[in-house]
Amino acid sequence: MPKDISEFVVVERLKGNATTDFGAPDAPPASDRQPLDDSDLRYFQSLLKACWRAFDAATEMAEGKSLRSGPRGGGRSLDGIIKHVLGAEAAYLSQLGGKVTKTESARLSPELVRQTILKTLRASAQGEIDEYGPRGGKRWSPRYFVRRDAWHILDHTWEVEDRLQDSTV
Repeated sequence: MPKDISEFVVVERLKGNATTDFGAPDAPPASDRQPLDDSDLRYFQSLLKACWRAFDAATEMAEGKSLRSGPRGGGRSLDGIIKHVLGAEAAYLSQLGGKVTKTESARLSPELVRQTILKTLRASAQGEIDEYGPRGGKRWSPRYFVRRDAWHILDHTWEVEDRLQDSTV
């Protein structure tokens, strides 16, 4: 743990945009293009699982309670936050090269999306998914996918915790 700000080293600077102005990672650093070995893959899968556990714990704690309205989430309901996170994960999944089928998307569930993410992350890390999609767009690297998804899950975990009224979180 750094004891002073001078101990931090800037390793890369990236041009930002409206997304980064908002605080979300939107440009992958060069290091995110590094391949994943089996150890990295297990680490990233466990990191995502930990994020999901934190999100589930926060939403479970908030179940049946009021969330403060305001700028954090724009007053979105707990159910709205859960659906937003799940929908974003399904969209991020397509950036990695996976998808939830149309039949499955009608009954989109966290378990389904999460299992599909873990399988697709493994396939991408093992080179089983083309670098470019069928329309020519470059897919997200596994490292960037995890960076972006983990950030999003935790941001909304903290939103739920922040917005709980009369909470001792």
